[in-house]
Amino acid sequence: MQISKFKSGSWKQQYQYKSFSPESINKDWLIDNAEIINLLSKANIKLGELNAFSQLVPDVDFFIKMHINKEATKSSRIEGTQTNIEEVVQKQENIRPEKKDDWQEVHNYINAMNMAIAELEKLPLSGRLLKMIHAILMQGVRGETKTPGEYRRSQNWIGGASINDAVFIPPHFEELPELITDLENFIHNENNKVPDLIKIAILHYQFETIHPFLDGNGRIGRLLITLYLVDKKILVNPTLYLSDFFEKNKELYYDNLTRVRTKSDLIQWLKFFLEGVFQTAQNSIDTFKAIIKLKGKAENDITQLGKKLPLAKQMLFYLYTHPVVDLADVTDTLKINKTTALRLIGDLERLNILHEITGYKRNRIFVFKEYLALFNE
Repeated sequence: MQISKFKSGSWKQQYQYKSFSPESINKDWLIDNAEIINLLSKANIKLGELNAFSQLVPDVDFFIKMHINKEATKSSRIEGTQTNIEEVVQKQENIRPEKKDDWQEVHNYINAMNMAIAELEKLPLSGRLLKMIHAILMQGVRGETKTPGEYRRSQNWIGGASINDAVFIPPHFEELPELITDLENFIHNENNKVPDLIKIAILHYQFETIHPFLDGNGRIGRLLITLYLVDKKILVNPTLYLSDFFEKNKELYYDNLTRVRTKSDLIQWLKFFLEGVFQTAQNSIDTFKAIIKLKGKAENDITQLGKKLPLAKQMLFYLYTHPVVDLADVTDTLKINKTTALRLIGDLERLNILHEITGYKRNRIFVFKEYLALFNE
Protein backbone atom coordinates (compact mmCIF):
# COMPACT_ATOMS: atom_id res chain seq x y z
CA MET A 1 0.00 0.00 0.00
CA GLN A 2 1.47 3.34 -1.07
CA ILE A 3 0.77 5.91 1.63
CA SER A 4 -0.19 8.44 -1.08
CA LYS A 5 -2.97 6.08 -2.22
CA PHE A 6 -4.30 5.29 1.23
CA LYS A 7 -8.07 4.94 1.56
CA SER A 8 -9.25 5.50 5.10
CA GLY A 9 -12.55 3.64 5.00
CA SER A 10 -16.24 4.09 4.27
CA TRP A 11 -19.46 5.17 5.92
CA LYS A 12 -22.01 2.50 6.81
CA GLN A 13 -25.69 3.16 7.26
CA GLN A 14 -26.95 2.11 10.68
CA TYR A 15 -30.49 2.57 11.99
CA GLN A 16 -30.64 6.39 12.01
CA TYR A 17 -27.04 7.39 11.43
CA LYS A 18 -23.90 6.50 9.50
CA SER A 19 -20.84 5.12 11.28
CA PHE A 20 -17.30 5.06 9.89
CA SER A 21 -15.66 1.72 9.09
CA PRO A 22 -11.88 2.06 8.77
CA GLU A 23 -9.88 -0.04 6.34
CA SER A 24 -7.51 -2.72 7.59
CA ILE A 25 -3.99 -1.46 8.42
CA ASN A 26 -2.18 -4.81 8.60
CA LYS A 27 -0.68 -4.62 5.12
CA ASP A 28 2.64 -3.79 3.50
CA TRP A 29 3.19 -0.05 3.36
CA LEU A 30 5.32 1.80 0.85
CA ILE A 31 6.55 5.30 1.69
CA ASP A 32 6.39 7.15 -1.61
CA ASN A 33 6.68 10.71 -0.29
CA ALA A 34 10.05 12.50 -0.08
CA GLU A 35 8.97 14.83 2.74
CA ILE A 36 7.95 11.89 4.90
CA ILE A 37 11.28 10.13 4.25
CA ASN A 38 13.18 13.28 5.22
CA LEU A 39 11.15 13.87 8.40
CA LEU A 40 11.45 10.19 9.31
CA SER A 41 15.24 10.37 9.03
CA LYS A 42 15.40 13.49 11.23
CA ALA A 43 13.05 12.01 13.83
CA ASN A 44 14.98 8.71 13.98
CA ILE A 45 18.30 10.50 14.47
CA LYS A 46 16.88 12.66 17.25
CA LEU A 47 15.23 9.67 18.90
CA GLY A 48 18.58 7.85 18.82
CA GLU A 49 20.21 10.86 20.51
CA LEU A 50 17.56 10.83 23.24
CA ASN A 51 17.96 7.09 23.73
CA ALA A 52 21.73 7.40 24.11
CA PHE A 53 21.48 10.46 26.33
CA SER A 54 18.96 8.89 28.70
CA GLN A 55 21.35 6.01 29.31
CA LEU A 56 24.11 8.42 30.33
CA VAL A 57 22.03 10.30 32.90
CA PRO A 58 22.89 9.20 36.46
CA ASP A 59 19.89 7.85 38.41
CA VAL A 60 17.71 8.21 35.31
CA ASP A 61 14.79 6.32 36.90
CA PHE A 62 14.25 9.19 39.35
CA PHE A 63 13.75 11.64 36.51
CA ILE A 64 11.65 9.32 34.33
CA LYS A 65 9.03 9.36 37.09
CA MET A 66 8.70 13.11 36.63
CA HIS A 67 8.45 12.68 32.84
CA ILE A 68 5.53 10.29 33.45
CA ASN A 69 3.93 12.85 35.78
CA LYS A 70 4.20 15.46 33.05
CA GLU A 71 2.79 13.12 30.38
CA ALA A 72 -0.16 12.22 32.61
CA THR A 73 -0.86 15.90 33.28
CA LYS A 74 -0.70 16.92 29.61
CA SER A 75 -2.65 13.95 28.24
CA SER A 76 -5.41 14.50 30.79
CA ARG A 77 -5.51 18.24 30.05
CA ILE A 78 -6.33 17.42 26.41
CA GLU A 79 -9.44 15.70 27.80
CA GLY A 80 -10.39 18.72 29.93
CA THR A 81 -8.78 18.30 33.36
CA GLN A 82 -7.35 21.46 34.95
CA THR A 83 -4.66 19.94 37.19
CA ASN A 84 -1.12 21.25 36.78
CA ILE A 85 2.06 19.33 37.51
CA GLU A 86 2.68 21.18 40.80
CA GLU A 87 -0.65 19.83 42.06
CA VAL A 88 -0.07 16.36 40.62
CA VAL A 89 3.09 15.82 42.69
CA GLN A 90 1.32 16.82 45.91
CA LYS A 91 -0.52 14.47 48.27
CA GLN A 92 -4.25 14.18 47.75
CA GLU A 93 -5.06 15.68 51.16
CA ASN A 94 -3.31 18.91 50.11
CA ILE A 95 -5.46 19.31 46.99
CA ARG A 96 -8.46 21.65 47.05
CA PRO A 97 -11.79 19.75 47.03
CA GLU A 98 -12.82 21.09 43.61
CA LYS A 99 -9.55 19.78 42.09
CA LYS A 100 -9.56 16.28 43.62
CA ASP A 101 -11.43 14.57 40.78
CA ASP A 102 -8.96 15.95 38.21
CA TRP A 103 -6.06 14.99 40.49
CA GLN A 104 -7.39 11.42 40.68
CA GLU A 105 -7.76 11.17 36.89
CA VAL A 106 -4.13 12.16 36.39
CA HIS A 107 -2.94 9.71 39.04
CA ASN A 108 -4.95 6.93 37.42
CA TYR A 109 -3.04 7.69 34.23
CA ILE A 110 0.27 7.51 36.10
CA ASN A 111 -0.71 4.18 37.68
CA ALA A 112 -1.86 2.84 34.30
CA MET A 113 1.41 3.83 32.63
CA ASN A 114 3.56 2.29 35.38
CA MET A 115 1.52 -0.92 35.38
CA ALA A 116 1.65 -1.21 31.59
CA ILE A 117 5.43 -0.75 31.41
CA ALA A 118 5.86 -3.44 34.08
CA GLU A 119 3.42 -5.82 32.36
CA LEU A 120 5.26 -5.53 29.03
CA GLU A 121 7.93 -7.75 30.62
CA LYS A 122 5.48 -10.68 30.51
CA LEU A 123 2.57 -9.67 28.26
CA PRO A 124 2.54 -8.64 24.60
CA LEU A 125 1.27 -5.22 23.62
CA SER A 126 -2.30 -6.27 22.90
CA GLY A 127 -5.97 -5.60 23.38
CA ARG A 128 -5.78 -7.54 26.64
CA LEU A 129 -3.17 -5.13 28.01
CA LEU A 130 -5.09 -2.09 26.77
CA LYS A 131 -8.20 -3.30 28.61
CA MET A 132 -6.17 -3.71 31.80
CA ILE A 133 -4.90 -0.15 31.40
CA HIS A 134 -8.42 1.12 30.77
CA ALA A 135 -9.74 -0.47 33.97
CA ILE A 136 -7.12 1.44 35.99
CA LEU A 137 -7.70 4.67 34.08
CA MET A 138 -11.44 4.70 34.82
CA GLN A 139 -11.26 3.66 38.48
CA GLY A 140 -13.18 6.04 40.75
CA VAL A 141 -13.46 8.91 38.24
CA ARG A 142 -15.90 10.21 35.63
CA GLY A 143 -16.35 7.35 33.20
CA GLU A 144 -16.24 4.70 35.93
CA THR A 145 -19.78 3.62 34.94
CA LYS A 146 -18.79 3.21 31.30
CA THR A 147 -17.68 -0.44 31.40
CA PRO A 148 -14.06 0.02 32.61
CA GLY A 149 -11.73 -2.58 31.13
CA GLU A 150 -14.23 -3.65 28.48
CA TYR A 151 -14.80 -2.70 24.87
CA ARG A 152 -18.02 -0.85 24.21
CA ARG A 153 -21.20 -2.72 23.39
CA SER A 154 -23.04 0.33 22.17
CA GLN A 155 -22.43 3.16 19.73
CA ASN A 156 -20.33 6.14 20.82
CA TRP A 157 -19.56 9.40 19.05
CA ILE A 158 -17.13 12.32 19.14
CA GLY A 159 -18.29 15.92 19.47
CA GLY A 160 -21.89 17.08 19.44
CA ALA A 161 -24.62 17.03 22.07
CA SER A 162 -25.96 13.74 20.69
CA ILE A 163 -25.31 11.28 17.90
CA ASN A 164 -27.52 13.43 15.65
CA ASP A 165 -25.02 16.31 15.55
CA ALA A 166 -21.83 14.33 16.18
CA VAL A 167 -18.60 15.45 14.57
CA PHE A 168 -17.53 11.83 14.07
CA ILE A 169 -19.20 8.45 14.65
CA PRO A 170 -16.73 5.54 15.06
CA PRO A 171 -17.43 2.04 13.75
CA HIS A 172 -20.36 0.03 15.04
CA PHE A 173 -19.45 -2.07 18.08
CA GLU A 174 -20.06 -5.32 16.16
CA GLU A 175 -17.01 -4.47 14.03
CA LEU A 176 -14.66 -4.12 17.02
CA PRO A 177 -13.39 -7.73 17.28
CA GLU A 178 -12.18 -7.75 13.67
CA LEU A 179 -10.69 -4.25 13.91
CA ILE A 180 -8.85 -4.96 17.18
CA THR A 181 -7.47 -8.22 15.74
CA ASP A 182 -6.21 -6.28 12.72
CA LEU A 183 -4.58 -3.73 15.08
CA GLU A 184 -2.84 -6.48 17.07
CA ASN A 185 -1.68 -8.26 13.93
CA PHE A 186 -0.19 -5.03 12.62
CA ILE A 187 1.68 -4.45 15.90
CA HIS A 188 3.27 -7.89 15.82
CA ASN A 189 3.70 -8.42 12.08
CA GLU A 190 7.47 -8.92 11.86
CA ASN A 191 7.29 -9.44 8.10
CA ASN A 192 6.03 -5.91 7.65
CA LYS A 193 9.07 -3.70 7.09
CA VAL A 194 7.34 -0.36 7.62
CA PRO A 195 9.54 1.87 9.84
CA ASP A 196 8.48 1.85 13.48
CA LEU A 197 7.71 5.57 13.72
CA ILE A 198 5.43 5.30 10.70
CA LYS A 199 3.87 2.19 12.21
CA ILE A 200 3.04 3.77 15.55
CA ALA A 201 1.68 6.89 13.84
CA ILE A 202 -0.70 4.67 11.85
CA LEU A 203 -1.55 2.66 14.98
CA HIS A 204 -2.42 5.79 16.94
CA TYR A 205 -4.64 7.09 14.15
CA GLN A 206 -6.38 3.73 13.78
CA PHE A 207 -6.96 3.29 17.51
CA GLU A 208 -8.46 6.78 17.82
CA THR A 209 -10.68 6.07 14.80
CA ILE A 210 -11.88 2.72 16.18
CA HIS A 211 -12.56 4.36 19.58
CA PRO A 212 -13.15 0.94 21.19
CA PHE A 213 -14.03 2.18 24.69
CA LEU A 214 -16.94 4.31 25.83
CA ASP A 215 -14.54 6.74 27.49
CA GLY A 216 -10.79 7.26 27.84
CA ASN A 217 -9.85 6.48 24.23
CA GLY A 218 -7.67 9.57 23.79
CA ARG A 219 -5.54 8.80 26.83
CA ILE A 220 -5.20 5.11 25.96
CA GLY A 221 -4.26 6.00 22.38
CA ARG A 222 -1.52 8.35 23.55
CA LEU A 223 -0.23 5.79 26.06
CA LEU A 224 -0.03 3.33 23.18
CA ILE A 225 2.69 5.44 21.52
CA THR A 226 5.15 5.19 24.41
CA LEU A 227 4.29 1.56 25.13
CA TYR A 228 5.00 0.60 21.51
CA LEU A 229 8.41 2.33 21.58
CA VAL A 230 9.33 0.57 24.82
CA ASP A 231 7.93 -2.82 23.72
CA LYS A 232 9.92 -2.76 20.46
CA LYS A 233 13.10 -1.69 22.35
CA ILE A 234 13.29 1.50 20.32
CA LEU A 235 13.59 3.27 23.66
CA VAL A 236 15.60 1.67 26.45
CA ASN A 237 13.83 3.96 28.92
CA PRO A 238 10.30 5.41 28.57
CA THR A 239 11.47 8.96 27.85
CA LEU A 240 9.34 10.12 24.89
CA TYR A 241 5.82 11.38 25.53
CA LEU A 242 3.95 13.22 22.78
CA SER A 243 1.00 14.57 24.79
CA ASP A 244 2.79 17.86 25.47
CA PHE A 245 3.22 18.41 21.71
CA PHE A 246 -0.38 17.36 21.03
CA GLU A 247 -1.69 19.64 23.80
CA LYS A 248 0.27 22.65 22.51
CA ASN A 249 -1.05 21.94 18.99
CA LYS A 250 -4.46 20.64 20.01
CA GLU A 251 -6.45 21.96 17.06
CA LEU A 252 -3.89 20.65 14.56
CA TYR A 253 -3.84 17.30 16.36
CA TYR A 254 -7.59 16.82 15.97
CA ASP A 255 -7.73 18.41 12.52
CA ASN A 256 -5.04 16.11 11.15
CA LEU A 257 -6.72 12.98 12.56
CA THR A 258 -10.02 14.15 11.04
CA ARG A 259 -8.34 14.87 7.71
CA VAL A 260 -7.20 11.24 7.43
CA ARG A 261 -10.78 10.02 7.87
CA THR A 262 -12.48 12.56 5.61
CA LYS A 263 -9.86 13.02 2.88
CA SER A 264 -7.70 9.87 3.25
CA ASP A 265 -4.78 12.27 3.78
CA LEU A 266 -2.43 10.05 5.75
CA ILE A 267 0.61 12.05 4.60
CA GLN A 268 -0.34 15.21 6.52
CA TRP A 269 -0.92 13.20 9.71
CA LEU A 270 2.45 11.43 9.33
CA LYS A 271 4.24 14.75 8.81
CA PHE A 272 2.63 16.19 11.93
CA PHE A 273 3.42 13.08 13.98
CA LEU A 274 7.08 12.88 12.88
CA GLU A 275 7.58 16.59 13.57
CA GLY A 276 6.13 15.91 17.02
CA VAL A 277 8.62 13.10 17.64
CA PHE A 278 11.51 15.33 16.54
CA GLN A 279 10.51 18.30 18.69
CA THR A 280 9.60 16.20 21.72
CA ALA A 281 12.86 14.23 21.60
CA GLN A 282 14.83 17.48 21.41
CA ASN A 283 12.86 18.93 24.33
CA SER A 284 13.50 15.79 26.37
CA ILE A 285 17.24 16.00 25.65
CA ASP A 286 17.24 19.66 26.70
CA THR A 287 15.38 18.75 29.91
CA PHE A 288 17.90 16.02 30.74
CA LYS A 289 20.77 18.44 30.16
CA ALA A 290 19.11 20.99 32.45
CA ILE A 291 18.51 18.29 35.09
CA ILE A 292 22.19 17.30 35.06
CA LYS A 293 23.23 20.94 35.41
CA LEU A 294 20.79 21.59 38.26
CA LYS A 295 21.72 18.32 39.97
CA GLY A 296 25.39 19.29 39.93
CA LYS A 297 24.63 22.75 41.31
CA ALA A 298 22.39 21.45 44.10
CA GLU A 299 24.89 18.77 45.13
CA ASN A 300 27.64 21.36 45.20
CA ASP A 301 25.50 23.77 47.27
CA ILE A 302 24.73 21.23 50.00
CA THR A 303 28.45 20.59 50.62
CA GLN A 304 28.19 23.68 52.84
CA LEU A 305 26.08 21.72 55.33
CA GLY A 306 28.97 19.81 56.91
CA LYS A 307 27.71 17.01 59.17
CA LYS A 308 24.21 17.35 57.72
CA LEU A 309 25.48 16.48 54.23
CA PRO A 310 24.43 12.77 54.26
CA LEU A 311 20.87 13.71 55.24
CA ALA A 312 20.78 16.50 52.66
CA LYS A 313 21.88 14.05 49.93
CA GLN A 314 19.08 11.66 50.87
CA MET A 315 16.65 14.56 50.78
CA LEU A 316 17.79 15.64 47.31
CA PHE A 317 17.25 12.16 45.89
CA TYR A 318 13.74 12.16 47.36
CA LEU A 319 13.02 15.57 45.82
CA TYR A 320 13.84 14.30 42.33
CA THR A 321 10.66 12.19 42.44
CA HIS A 322 8.71 14.25 45.01
CA PRO A 323 9.54 17.92 44.38
CA VAL A 324 6.67 19.13 46.60
CA VAL A 325 6.97 18.09 50.27
CA ASP A 326 5.75 18.89 53.76
CA LEU A 327 7.23 18.26 57.20
CA ALA A 328 5.65 14.80 57.50
CA ASP A 329 7.25 13.71 54.19
CA VAL A 330 10.70 14.68 55.42
CA THR A 331 10.37 13.03 58.85
CA ASP A 332 8.89 9.81 57.40
CA THR A 333 11.28 9.52 54.44
CA LEU A 334 14.49 10.25 56.32
CA LYS A 335 13.26 8.67 59.58
CA ILE A 336 14.23 11.71 61.64
CA ASN A 337 12.42 13.76 64.28
CA LYS A 338 10.54 16.97 63.54
CA THR A 339 13.22 19.26 64.98
CA THR A 340 15.93 17.78 62.76
CA ALA A 341 13.59 17.86 59.77
CA LEU A 342 12.72 21.53 60.31
CA ARG A 343 16.40 22.43 60.51
CA LEU A 344 17.15 20.52 57.30
CA ILE A 345 14.24 22.22 55.51
CA GLY A 346 15.51 25.58 56.77
CA ASP A 347 18.98 24.83 55.43
CA LEU A 348 17.59 23.92 52.00
CA GLU A 349 15.49 27.09 52.00
CA ARG A 350 18.59 29.21 52.69
CA LEU A 351 20.31 27.48 49.77
CA ASN A 352 17.30 28.32 47.53
CA ILE A 353 16.66 24.65 46.88
CA LEU A 354 13.31 24.61 48.68
CA HIS A 355 10.70 27.39 48.65
CA GLU A 356 7.66 27.60 50.95
CA ILE A 357 4.45 28.21 48.97
CA THR A 358 1.57 28.47 51.47
CA GLY A 359 2.62 31.43 53.62
CA TYR A 360 1.25 29.56 56.65
CA LYS A 361 2.97 29.01 59.96
CA ARG A 362 1.58 25.48 60.16
CA ASN A 363 0.91 22.82 57.52
CA ARG A 364 3.52 24.42 55.28
CA ILE A 365 4.40 23.01 51.86
CA PHE A 366 7.81 23.32 50.21
CA VAL A 367 8.70 23.13 46.52
CA PHE A 368 11.94 22.31 44.70
CA LYS A 369 10.97 25.16 42.39
CA GLU A 370 13.88 25.17 39.94
CA TYR A 371 13.54 21.45 39.31
CA LEU A 372 9.75 21.51 38.93
CA ALA A 373 10.08 24.40 36.46
CA LEU A 374 11.98 22.11 34.08
CA PHE A 375 8.80 20.06 33.61
CA ASN A 376 6.56 23.10 33.24
CA GLU A 377 8.38 24.49 30.21
